Amino acid sequence: MHSALSWLRKNPHAWLMGYWAFYLFGFFSLEQLDPEYTIIHCFIDDKKTDYCRLCFIMFVGMTVAMLTYLVWPNGLDLRQPILRQNVLCQLVELLRGIDTPTNVCPSIHISSTVSIAIVGLRCKLFRGNLPVHALIWAMTILITLSTLFLRQHSVIDVVAGAALSLVLMIPAYRINWEKIFPEIAPSASKVA
Repeated sequence: MHSALSWLRKNPHAWLMGYWAFYLFGFFSLEQLDPEYTIIHCFIDDKKTDYCRLCFIMFVGMTVAMLTYLVWPNGLDLRQPILRQNVLCQLVELLRGIDTPTNVCPSIHISSTVSIAIVGLRCKLFRGNLPVHALIWAMTILITLSTLFLRQHSVIDVVAGAALSLVLMIPAYRINWEKIFPEIAPSASKVA
């Protein structure tokens, strides 16, 4: 007990990570309850065609990337040792431990990010909404830069991931999703 307290004093950020134990316990405990739920719904929920497009681009992109990794295993040798020790450096080391520099091209991070950007920018709900478009562009650029700065990906991985989503955009917007899934047609959108 004394050694655990001593360790926590030397690593005060560990208390923050301890919140995850509380959160996960609380969340999954609440999931076991069976109250009478209030159904949440609004008109935006009925715009499911864009959701189908997003799923198509993301899921096909992830599958193509994984098949690429299977046929052509690839990796990076860009990471430098982290010499400083602070909370942010420890978080980067934790991230590096989880996300190894293997199977990186095409980048699934970037393919997924670009998928979201494509659908968000083309969404009828946001047509002409410059603040939303600016936010989408800013987030896409920041996420892309973060993968480069953290040395999770090279520029080649980023370009390949973006290109993958841009190519998948073509069939995603040609498929008649309402014909495949009639329940997503606007007239069929009702609260269950």
